[in-house]
Amino acid sequence: MRRLYFFSLLILISACHNGKEMDLIIHNGKIHTMDDNNTIVEALVVKNGKIVEIGPERQILNKYWAKETIDLQNKDVFPGFTDAHAHMLGMARFKLAANLVGSISLDEMLVRLQKYDQKNRYTFLLGMGWDQNLWDKSEMPTNEKLNELFPDKPVLLIRIDGHAALVNEYALRRYKIDKNTKVVGGEILKNEKGELTGLLLDNAIELIRAKFPDFSVSNLEKSILEIQQELLSYGVTDVHEAGLTSKDFQLLDRLYSKKKLQLGIYGMLYPSRENIQFAKKKGVYINGNFLVRSFKIIGDGALGSRGAFLKKPYTDAPHRHGFLVTSYTEMERIAKIAKFTNYQLNIHAIGDSTNRLVLELIKAYTTNNPDHRWRIEHAQVLSKSDYKLLNETGAFPSVQPTHATSDCGWAEKRLGKTRINDAYAYKSILSNSQMGMMAFGTDFPIEQLNPFLTIHAAINRTTEANEPIDGFMIQEAVDVTTCLKAMTIWAAFASFQEQNKGSLETGKEATFVVLQNPFSPVGNFSPNFSNLTVIKGVKVFEFE
Repeated sequence: MRRLYFFSLLILISACHNGKEMDLIIHNGKIHTMDDNNTIVEALVVKNGKIVEIGPERQILNKYWAKETIDLQNKDVFPGFTDAHAHMLGMARFKLAANLVGSISLDEMLVRLQKYDQKNRYTFLLGMGWDQNLWDKSEMPTNEKLNELFPDKPVLLIRIDGHAALVNEYALRRYKIDKNTKVVGGEILKNEKGELTGLLLDNAIELIRAKFPDFSVSNLEKSILEIQQELLSYGVTDVHEAGLTSKDFQLLDRLYSKKKLQLGIYGMLYPSRENIQFAKKKGVYINGNFLVRSFKIIGDGALGSRGAFLKKPYTDAPHRHGFLVTSYTEMERIAKIAKFTNYQLNIHAIGDSTNRLVLELIKAYTTNNPDHRWRIEHAQVLSKSDYKLLNETGAFPSVQPTHATSDCGWAEKRLGKTRINDAYAYKSILSNSQMGMMAFGTDFPIEQLNPFLTIHAAINRTTEANEPIDGFMIQEAVDVTTCLKAMTIWAAFASFQEQNKGSLETGKEATFVVLQNPFSPVGNFSPNFSNLTVIKGVKVFEFE
C-alpha cells in the first residue's frame, strides 16, 4: 500500500512539471547575450553549469522546469564581467599596507604612516598609493623626513603606478644600496651633491622589494578572499592577473586546490627561471577556474613617474626619455620561450618608443602563427604612424579606460599638446587593430576595481565626479556595445577562453550577473552593483 501511494505521488509530482528537468531557469529579464548579433532574450536555462537554451520566456517555461526558477523582474543580465588587467596579489598587499592614496602632501603621507605604524607595529613598513601629482609642487619626494620618523626599520613606499618608490636610509643600508650601485632598466636618484634621495624608479625598486619582508600567508589569503567577494559584488567573474611571481602563483594555486577561490583567474607568469621551468614542464595549466598560459614582460616604466620610454624627451623634463625596464634582447629571449611553450606573451608598453619596439618584436616572432593573440598591455602612447604596424602584427590591445580619466590632469604636461593626441586613443587603436577587438581592465590597485567606473570612463571619458565636463579627448570615446564586448567576449578571446565564456549562448558556461539597477551608462556616473552573480551555474554572490 505504501509503495502504491509513493508511486502515485511521483506520478502526481511529475504531472505538475512540464518538460525536461533543469537546475536553474531565469526569466522575465533583459538578458544581454553579447553574441555576434548582440541578441537580447527573456529567459535562460542552466543544467550542470552550462547554458542549455536561451529564448523567449514562454518558450523556455513551457519546455523546461527547474529546481530553482528566478523571476528577474525585468532586470538587466550580462555575461560575468572580466577585468582583463589587474593585480590580485598587489591588491592583497595594498589592503594590508599603509594606504597613501589621495595624500595631498608629503606631510599628510607621513602622518598616515605614523598612524598605521602605531596600530600595526610590524618590523617593516610598507605603504602604497602616493602620487606627487596631487601635491602643490608636484615634485618627487625625498627621504629626509622619512629618515627622522623611522630610523630603525626598513620603509618602502610604492607610488600609485608601482613604478617609483621612496625608501628610507635604513632600507638603503640594510639592502646595500649606495651611490655606486648600478641598475639597468631603472634609476637610483641622487641630488645635486650626488647623495641618494631615497627615490627609486622601476628596476631599482626590485633591489629592495625582492628582499623586503612580506605579510603572512594567512593574511594574504584572507585579503585575496575579501577581494574576491568585492569583485563578485560588482559582477566581475574573471580577472586577468597581470604578473605572477613563482611564490604568488603557488599561493593562488593552493587557494584553488582548497576550493576557496571561485573567481576565474587567467594568470600571466613573470618570466623568472622558476616560472619558465614550470611552463616548459606543465604547458597550459588548469586548476579549477585557474588558467595559466602566458608570460608577462614589463617593457618600460610609467608616464606619471617619467619612466615610460618615449621617442622624444618629456615636455616637462627635456633631459628625460624614460627607459626600457626589459631590454629588447631579453624580450627576444622570452619571445622564443613563449613560442616554444605555446604561451601567450603580454608586454607592458606605455611609451610610444616601447610600443613601437613591442610591435616589431611581435611581428618578428609570430609570422607563422596567425592566432598568436600576443597582447600589448596598456598601449598608452602609440604613435599614429605605428598604426599600420599594429594592424600588420595582429597584436591584441589590452587597455584601461580609467587611466585616461585619472591622468587627464597632468598627461599633457608630460607629452605636450601634439603628442597627447597619441595617448589613451582607444577608439583609434580599435579601428586600426587587425582583430577589431580590445580588452578592458582596471589595473587595480592602481585604479578602483569597480567595473562601472571602467564603463563610465570608456563611454563618457570623465571621472566618477563627471570631470572634465566635456570629457577628456572625447573623440576617443567608444560606444556602449564596444565597451561591453571589451569586458566580456573580447576579453575571453584575449585569454583563449571564448569557446567557454564571455557570452551567454547554448553550450557555454552559465556565468552571468544580474544588475541591481537599470543599466544606463551614458552621461553622469550612475553607480551599480550585482543583485546576483553566478559562476558555472552556482550562486557565488546574492544581494540581501
